[in-house]
Amino acid sequence: MAKIVKGRQGKSRFGRDKRRKHHHWQVTVFYRDGERFARVYIDRAKAEGFAHRQKKSPVVRSTRIQEVN
Repeated sequence: MAKIVKGRQGKSRFGRDKRRKHHHWQVTVFYRDGERFARVYIDRAKAEGFAHRQKKSPVVRSTRIQEVN
């Protein structure tokens, strides 16, 4: 008989960390020449705004936002 394991139901592992006062969001910008640049924000909206502004540049290949702790 197989054991049934419940999933985390959309919660990240940082969501349960009571030691942190706020979450951190890292924006990574990837350039066409292979270079990378990263910046960390406390507010997700500000991180998304920065990523959106960077995407307007023709030298930027892509951006990524990830939650870090």
